[in-house]
Amino acid sequence: MQTEGHDGENFQHYHSLTNNSVISKDQIKKRIFYHFFKKLFDELLSIIAIILLFPLFIIIAILIKIDDPKGPVFYSQIRIGKNGRLFKMYKFRSMVVNADRKLKKLLKYNEIDGAMFKMKYDPRVTKIGRIIRKYSIDELPQLLNVIKGDMSLVGPRPPLEREVENYTEYDKQRLLVIPGCTGLWQVSERNNVGFHEMVELDIEYIDNANMWIDIQILLKTIWIMIVPNSAY
Repeated sequence: MQTEGHDGENFQHYHSLTNNSVISKDQIKKRIFYHFFKKLFDELLSIIAIILLFPLFIIIAILIKIDDPKGPVFYSQIRIGKNGRLFKMYKFRSMVVNADRKLKKLLKYNEIDGAMFKMKYDPRVTKIGRIIRKYSIDELPQLLNVIKGDMSLVGPRPPLEREVENYTEYDKQRLLVIPGCTGLWQVSERNNVGFHEMVELDIEYIDNANMWIDIQILLKTIWIMIVPNSAY
């Protein structure tokens, strides 16, 4: 979800950056059993997680309303999913209500190269927002996206429309699979990883994806939520 050095050492058995890779769509389609069990695993785990985390959801909702009584608890944003499909992604609101309208003025302060925006001290982030973003708690409502089938627990992060407009054909390979709540980028020092390296990490994941890798990424994600690294 929204996660000590590059930490690639922990995934060295399958993580080696590939340059100019072209993912085989036929290879992805042939993974019938993997996709079946991945979907089943995603839905069951998401339902269990929502039930167990429901008290936390209530606490976060109350804190968001205390911090900004006039704003909503949840925030939704149109993202690009598999094969360019549009869907509404959910989050706990961590920014001021008109954050999207203020983005244009902040683009010149972008701290990441490529088709992404990251700013460590983003003035749009609320007080409670800084805390829930640090621990990736703001991403938890995406469990609903997983149940709906818009997202998977593990996969490339879903980009914004404006980001995809700047994608090369190579970058668009990220869109060949269902996007995820977490992935290789999230379990790396993600805010210190540039856009192009993020693309390489995603392509490497897509090329090698299996249930064992997904489970490893999920376990690493849970640890990072407890002991956060550079997320902001």
